[in-house]
Amino acid sequence: MKKILVPTDFSKEAENALKVAAQIAKNHNSEIYLLHMLEIPMQDIDTISTQADVPEVMFFMKMAHQKFEEIMDSDYLKGITVHEIVKPDGSFNGISDICKEHGISMITMGSHGASGIKEMFVGSNAEKAVRNSDVPVLVIKNNHDNFSIDDIVFASDFKNDNKETYRQATEFATAFGAQIHLLMVNTASNFTTTQKANDRINDFIKDYSFKNFSINIYNDESVEKGVLNFSKHIDADLIGISTHGRQGIAHFFNGSISEDLVNHANRPVITFKI
Repeated sequence: MKKILVPTDFSKEAENALKVAAQIAKNHNSEIYLLHMLEIPMQDIDTISTQADVPEVMFFMKMAHQKFEEIMDSDYLKGITVHEIVKPDGSFNGISDICKEHGISMITMGSHGASGIKEMFVGSNAEKAVRNSDVPVLVIKNNHDNFSIDDIVFASDFKNDNKETYRQATEFATAFGAQIHLLMVNTASNFTTTQKANDRINDFIKDYSFKNFSINIYNDESVEKGVLNFSKHIDADLIGISTHGRQGIAHFFNGSISEDLVNHANRPVITFKI
C-alpha cells in the first residue's frame, strides 16, 4: 500500500475516501495520488491531443487546481506526500493507465451507498475502471474518524478461480493485523452440507501460510443477505469480495451476487480482481 490512488470530484463522499486514504498513508508510510478526471466532450479531448489551446478546458483545469490547493491545506493531509493529477480524459482507461504509470497498489473511492458502485465518483467511467482494476479497490461510504480494520469478511464460493483474490486479501489483512472470516453462504437453491463446505474451504486455503482466520458457513435467503447479515453479526470492519474484470461485481458467486451487495453494505467494501 505504498501508493494509493484517490479519484475525486471534490464531493463530500470523495472527501470521506480521501480521509481514509490519509489515515492508511500515515500508518503505512504511503503516498497519495489525488486524481480528478475532467468530463470533457470527445471532440475537445481530440483537440487537446493536438495540444491546441481550448479555453473551456483550460478553465476547468484551473478550477480543479484551485480545489486541489484547498484540499492540500487540510489538517488530515499534513505530513503526507500528495501528488496532484488532473486529466482531461473522461475514458475509464485513464485510471487504469495511471495505476500502471505510477505503480499504484490500491484505489480508494467514495460512494453514495444507496446508488452504489454505479454512481462511483468521477462519473460512470469510474465503474468501468473499478471493474478493470488490477489492484484492490476500497469503497468508502461514510466518514471514518478512526479507520481501523480488525475483522474482514472474505465471502466466496471457494472455487479455484478465487485463489488469487484470497492471496491479495491475506496481504491486506497482514498489513492491518486483521483476522479474516472466511464465509460461505448456503441458500435453499444452492445448498452444501457443512462437512462439504468445510472440506472445500480447507482445501482452498491449504497452500497459504496465513493463520489468522475463521471458517464460517451461514444459511440465509440469498447470498447477498447472508454476507450482510453475517458481517453485521460479527460487526466486521470490512467486506472483501471478488470481481471478474469486465463482468464486474454482478458475476461472482456463480452469478448470484449482484451489485446490491455494495449498494446495501453500510460498512466499507474492498474488491479484488480474479
